[in-house]
Amino acid sequence: MASAAIFSSLRRSRSPTLDAFLAPVDLENDVVGLLKTLTSIASDLISSFSDKTPPFQKKNSRSLIRKIELFVVLLDSVRESGEWWSNLPSTVVLCFKELYLLLYRSKILLDYCTQSSKLWLLLQNPSISGHFHDLNQEISTLLDVFPMNKLNCLISDDVKEQINLLQKQSRRNKLFIDKHVESLRLKFFKLLNEIGTGNIPNSEEFHDFFVTKLGILDARACRVEIEFLEEQIVNHGSDLEPSASILGGVIAMIRYCRFLLFGFEEDEVEISHRFRRGKKRGLISKEIADTFITIPKDFCCPISLDLMMDPVIISTGQTFDRASISRWIEEGHCNCPKTGQTLVHKKLVPNRALRNLIMQWCTAHKIPYSPPESSDLAGESFPAAPASRPAVEANKATVRLLIRELENGSDSGKAIAAREIRFLAKTGRENRGFIAESGVIPHLKILLSSESAVAQENAVTAMLNLSIYDKNKSRIMDESGCLRSIVAVLKSGHTIESRENAAATLFSLSAIHDYKKLIADEAGALQTLAGMLLSGTPRGRKDAVTALFNLSTHTANCVKMIEFGVVKSLVEALECDGVAEEAAGALALIVRQPVGAEAVGHEEAAVVGLIGMMRCGTPRGKENAVAALLELCRSGGAATTERVVRTPALASLIQSLLFTGTKRARRKAASLARVFQRCHYDTLHFNGLRFGYGFAGNSTTGMESGFPAETVSVTMSMPMSVSVS
Repeated sequence: MASAAIFSSLRRSRSPTLDAFLAPVDLENDVVGLLKTLTSIASDLISSFSDKTPPFQKKNSRSLIRKIELFVVLLDSVRESGEWWSNLPSTVVLCFKELYLLLYRSKILLDYCTQSSKLWLLLQNPSISGHFHDLNQEISTLLDVFPMNKLNCLISDDVKEQINLLQKQSRRNKLFIDKHVESLRLKFFKLLNEIGTGNIPNSEEFHDFFVTKLGILDARACRVEIEFLEEQIVNHGSDLEPSASILGGVIAMIRYCRFLLFGFEEDEVEISHRFRRGKKRGLISKEIADTFITIPKDFCCPISLDLMMDPVIISTGQTFDRASISRWIEEGHCNCPKTGQTLVHKKLVPNRALRNLIMQWCTAHKIPYSPPESSDLAGESFPAAPASRPAVEANKATVRLLIRELENGSDSGKAIAAREIRFLAKTGRENRGFIAESGVIPHLKILLSSESAVAQENAVTAMLNLSIYDKNKSRIMDESGCLRSIVAVLKSGHTIESRENAAATLFSLSAIHDYKKLIADEAGALQTLAGMLLSGTPRGRKDAVTALFNLSTHTANCVKMIEFGVVKSLVEALECDGVAEEAAGALALIVRQPVGAEAVGHEEAAVVGLIGMMRCGTPRGKENAVAALLELCRSGGAATTERVVRTPALASLIQSLLFTGTKRARRKAASLARVFQRCHYDTLHFNGLRFGYGFAGNSTTGMESGFPAETVSVTMSMPMSVSVS
């Protein structure tokens, strides 16, 4: 029998109050209140569940309800006796308190059965049957110790007879597992095993099982099943029985049956509704901006800088929005984006306390806030279940159906197919590999120019997800006109999300060195990224700056980046939180070339912005800033170097980095100190105090980009205090 994790699942998603697990201590001396409470709870259970039987566990549920009905008869009889309040023994009161706990546990179990999906109840059939049996055993124990002889004068003989009969029946009760349900469960696993061997059952067999026997009648019902199972994987991970790997195969099989049995058209209204709902949630930041309200810093995701819709905690203890950190992890990062620490595991734990605070804040400021529902839009954030053979084979079969729809389907069907490709490509390298191998990229390319905002966004996001797998980068770039179509979405996509995901796709593709120049040469790519960097949403600016940083690593792109205003945008971005680090890093690469150094040197705000980052930036930001200033001095000529070294407070900032900076920052700061010497600043004076430091060059090369590696003595005085303007 499975563990009691079945109850914890309900508590996580629909938590009852603490009173559900404690005896009513406030009724310690209030017998009247205790009996009223018991009667009310039992009556509610009967009214709620008598006509609301779950798809499975019907016999066990009805048996439990009948027992509760007899308890109501007993309670009513005691309450109506007219003299019970003065004669009720303490042992009877104690048993009634135990009944209080049993009734609440019954409510939890019945709630769980009525609110769970059909397939989950089927998979858990032996376990849930065991929980009903355990509850019946506890009821039997309570009846055995219940002092009925103390109530002889309070209840009628008819009630006594009914309770005695219930007691005898409870003693004889055995574990009941419905044989018909068990045969369905075994049939289900047989279907799953057949899929795992590559022998996909035909549509008639699936129809007989899912439609006729399980009563899953349409695409929406399939989606409900998928969402519930995904929620179990998210909430329980390794504690699941069956395992997450098996559930991954189950989800894949349901997804395949959804399209095999019910097609695509019936989902048209629903996908449009969900798309609009997603757009509405995406406007929350704009609505906040329009009210001129400052969002508390702790409520904003450190990655996207947006108000967090679904805050989750990673292994380092930091909190991020689920969508942002899931995307970070999917892109192959193994470290925390805030602290840089290596992730011990990739499990995302919901930060429900913070989410409640965000909801309260939004309510207080009259800002609409809808926590993510279990929807297809939220589905991207679900971690991938471990791949199993049934999951792989079912997904491959699903992809074949989706490609067929992309080839010959209606416009709405193509949009739905692109959405499913998008989500399948979120779940691991193996999926990304066989999806692209199946020939989906040419069809997605066509949808990039679709008049449908839904189709276009799904297509470009699917392209982004596929591009994460390195082998797919060449498939995308080799597809004639595909890069041009991605840039077209970047320039004039129907939605903000489409344009942002196009920028992220360019960043992903530019990981291959040979593609950096091809992307930069594509008409409109650099100009649009530069514009997004300055005027996009926080996430858009992040996508743009990462793409530009990657493109700046190719020396052949420098001239074009100057020509199309990228340098100017990067300089202005030094003042923008969230993108300043990458902007400084890109500038450090651009100024390595004389033409780049000249362009940056002509920007009045460049040196000031880099100095400001050295003063107030993050450790990585300071590192990038000092590297950019050093390269500017090396490549920008004497006049530019003189401008840099005469900047107020630069010397003290160099000194600070020498003590507190990262290893690379200290090395760059030491080299910048040498620049001071070459400009006739042989000693740096601060309040007349002098301290000598030895700076070594790059130990691996013996040279620091042309500067000799010998130890250079730089004399600095330590200020007692530094005034920061």
